[in-house]
Amino acid sequence: MDNLFILLLFPTLSAIVLSFVKSSSLARGFGLGASLVQLALTIPFVCAFIPNAEVQFEQALPWISTLGISFHIGIDGISLPLVLLTNVLIPLIILSGFRKQHTGSFYALILFMQTGLLLVFTALDAFSFYVGWEIALIPIYFICALWGGPDRIRVNLKFFVYTFLGSIFMLIGIIYLYQQNPNKDFEWTSFIHLILSESEQRWLFWAFFLAFAIKIPILPFHTWQPDTYTNAPAAGTMLLAGIMLKMGVYGLIRWLIPIVPAGVAAYGSLVFVLCIVGIVYASIIAFQQQDAKRLIAYSSIAHVGLISAGVFAWNTTGLQGAILQMVNHGIIVVGLFFVIDILEDRTGTRLLDGLGGLADRMKKLAAFFLIIIMAGIGLPLTNGFIGEFLLLKGLFQVHVWAMAVAGLTLIFGAVYMLRLFQKTMLGPMESKYGAVKDINGYEVLLLGVVVILIIVIGVYPNALLRLSEASVTRLVQQISF
Repeated sequence: MDNLFILLLFPTLSAIVLSFVKSSSLARGFGLGASLVQLALTIPFVCAFIPNAEVQFEQALPWISTLGISFHIGIDGISLPLVLLTNVLIPLIILSGFRKQHTGSFYALILFMQTGLLLVFTALDAFSFYVGWEIALIPIYFICALWGGPDRIRVNLKFFVYTFLGSIFMLIGIIYLYQQNPNKDFEWTSFIHLILSESEQRWLFWAFFLAFAIKIPILPFHTWQPDTYTNAPAAGTMLLAGIMLKMGVYGLIRWLIPIVPAGVAAYGSLVFVLCIVGIVYASIIAFQQQDAKRLIAYSSIAHVGLISAGVFAWNTTGLQGAILQMVNHGIIVVGLFFVIDILEDRTGTRLLDGLGGLADRMKKLAAFFLIIIMAGIGLPLTNGFIGEFLLLKGLFQVHVWAMAVAGLTLIFGAVYMLRLFQKTMLGPMESKYGAVKDINGYEVLLLGVVVILIIVIGVYPNALLRLSEASVTRLVQQISF
């Protein structure tokens, strides 16, 4: 089996079927089953993948021939880890929704979003990439708008306006590149070989960068994120933080830097500084949060700031660290948001001042939570350690001061993450929580899978690093600025 289209078609067809399912129990079973089948379909591609720098499993179908648009997809060492992350996390995200009595439309939106995410990570045609970019936005908007918190309408309107405006700038840049392309197609290979003047590359840099920076988000384009994460349902927050923000980082690596290296040379240092400042800023704000979900939202800004800085360091070590840490962050943040969702479900609050001492009644949850927290602060032998180590090493090769300031994320992260654990699990317990029940069933299964992934990747990161090494090395050698 080497037809990559199956990874896009299967979740789409499953979503169509699920949209007609009204029974919540049937919808849950079908949604989880479809996501597990999708994961199984991914395994042959991972096993057959040759860890070299070539694009593999390429498929191309003419789409709008008169405009040179083709449906062209493929996988290399940069995209495969993100395809794998998407298809591993979607079953966990679906499982997290089992507490609610959702009909098939909820799970259909998740699977439809999975199609858009996978198209973004596999597209080798800029038009297909843009279509996937927009497809992924529509389901998450409805997930947050229909099942989100009390302020969901205002918050989602802000989220939609931010991301859609960024997308419009990117579309303008794509159309301009098409007009300059003598081949009159949207192929990635055609775009990266275009001869563009420095002034062209400068404005094209901002056209693409705004779209990617908003999605990540990079300071100062982050203001939509904390409110959206806080008001989204648990599954929506996991989709946004676990997978969707990686679209922006991937866009930097795949599209922005290879196409406009002169633009990156002109403005990369500015972006680099924004990333570093964002790490410190978001960490300081995270210290002050009483809402556990909002705390994790700001911690996510700090972590992706470090990942983005690793990308703009533009060396093999930094890029390897960025790709690995995208996977690690997705796994960790899904675990963190699920724990907070459990706490809110059991206690009725996620405010830190109203919690405490829950480890006495929820020993299994406390054990899982502690391991996930340790991964979040980069404890050795957890997956968070090696990714942060590579990122800081990559920054060190560029600027010692940048590595020193970015390294504060380890200290700051330890402070606010351990505070989160202390405020929820340790200390005296409120008497009203005396009957709180520990996790069981699917909750243990979900957190168990997260912890296993944390430990396995932490002990043996080479399994992922080997996938991307050749592709990253070639890209760095080809593109310099």
